Amino acid sequence: MTRLSDEMEALAGEYALGTLDAAERTAVEARMAIDPAFREAVRAWQQRLAPLDDTAPPLVPDPALWSRIESQMNLHPPERTRFRSGSWIAALWDNLGFWRPLGLASALAGLVLAVTLALTIARGPLKPDYVAVLNTADGRAAAVVNVYADGTVNLIPLEDIAVPQGRIIEVWTLQSREQGPVSIGRLDRARSLKLDLRNLGRPDVNHLFELTLEPPGGSPTGKPTGPILMKGLAARSI
Repeated sequence: MTRLSDEMEALAGEYALGTLDAAERTAVEARMAIDPAFREAVRAWQQRLAPLDDTAPPLVPDPALWSRIESQMNLHPPERTRFRSGSWIAALWDNLGFWRPLGLASALAGLVLAVTLALTIARGPLKPDYVAVLNTADGRAAAVVNVYADGTVNLIPLEDIAVPQGRIIEVWTLQSREQGPVSIGRLDRARSLKLDLRNLGRPDVNHLFELTLEPPGGSPTGKPTGPILMKGLAARSI
């Protein structure tokens, strides 16, 4: 699949984060309908970020909020759409190469979007049973561990991880103090990884996951020896 430019990758991330306005989202969704590489980038960002929503408690809006919104909508008549200055969309709006495929495939775009939406609704999102958000020492969310009902356990980095030469990243879990930390995976760079929990019980609430730097081949002692990069406790998905 074609590799996206940094600008298009960033645009996919903005869409997944929900920072684009309505007109920008419409433009991005039209692009997704005809550009498989861009559509896959958006899906990847949504997969990385969705578990963070699962760990956040729901908030009920103030009942007066809707009245304020209705009041503001009545006071301000619709204006011609303006894109944010400096946004990726603002630059792409004037880019003929970006929009030419849309002109050739406008009829198909609506159909593809409708079919995609229908399939997504019918299939439903696959939600993990448990989620562990792994934080760095300064409290930054740097990775997510998803535990699914079928026993699948995946590590999904949320940012790049600096791995010094001659070191690897080892993934650990602590399910009981008696057993101690157990290695469940190794990787040489930040990437998604299926974790091996076949010899352990399924993770439960407050089970610890952590990443450490270790020598090539893994810890020589079978227990963590290097600095801790990030760690977090499993919580039941909301």
